Amino acid sequence: MESLSTKSQLDMARNVHDMGSINKMREAIASGDETVLQEAAQQFEAIFVQMMLKSMRKAQDALADEDSPFNSQQVKFYRDMHDQQLATDLTSGGGLGLADVIVKQLGQTENSYTPASVIRSDGDLSSLNRNREYKVAQAQDIALSSNSIKTQSAQKDAMFESPEQFVESLMPIAEKVAEKYGMDPKAIVSQAAVETGWGKFVIHKSDGSSSHNLFGIKANKGWQGEQAVVDTLEFNNGLPQKQKAAFRSYSSVEEAMEDYGRFITSQPRYSHAVKNASDAARYTSALQEAGYATDPEYASKIMAVYNSERLSALMP
Repeated sequence: MESLSTKSQLDMARNVHDMGSINKMREAIASGDETVLQEAAQQFEAIFVQMMLKSMRKAQDALADEDSPFNSQQVKFYRDMHDQQLATDLTSGGGLGLADVIVKQLGQTENSYTPASVIRSDGDLSSLNRNREYKVAQAQDIALSSNSIKTQSAQKDAMFESPEQFVESLMPIAEKVAEKYGMDPKAIVSQAAVETGWGKFVIHKSDGSSSHNLFGIKANKGWQGEQAVVDTLEFNNGLPQKQKAAFRSYSSVEEAMEDYGRFITSQPRYSHAVKNASDAARYTSALQEAGYATDPEYASKIMAVYNSERLSALMP
């Protein structure tokens, strides 16, 4: 008897013009009858069809004659009522099949359909992002663990015993490079200090020898010399991320300094920095804007060293 009552309530709810249809649907849902899900799915499909018909009518109205008696507001009112009921009638007999898909998905009646609760939890994309990052890191490790003679795994180690030795060793070479390329030697040493922590974190190859890479210059496609693969900290949207990267390796500090000057002055993207090479603040700011480093505080860190009493005290 209860089943017949539920069926009657659902039949009445199918009339979209019945103002009490929503209440009848609620009563049917409260009964716990499984047919309610089918009815709700059909109602959803009817709404979809109704929206489709409404879009089609709008396209028709754009081409209609404004003076036509069939284009009046009264005609449109009754036409919309007809479309609403038409959408319900079309979906009650099978319709587009959308209702059946909804029932199978939400009802979990078939093993071939993923439960809605599982799909719902997948709305958290963090697990997908973590998996993507893992795949990228894995591919990166494979690509950088090349057996090429010119590529070696590496780590960072101290190259100078103290900041005093760091400045004393680099400044004479920086002055020569600066004079050749029109740069500020103090800015060059300041940048090297930021890149290597005053010479405490210089890339060393697997055999323990130094790469002499004082400026964090990576080995791009055009680099024909030796390379050293090492973990590096890159910033993505302001957040630090640990990555592996191949860096240039040099035979001496002189070669590293010379390559730095040549690298900066030969790259078109650093042209603005080169024009302001005599002004350390503008020069470092232009380097950061050109993408020399991903650290958003890169220029300010260099200038902090440049203006520090520590560097001034160590200057010859």
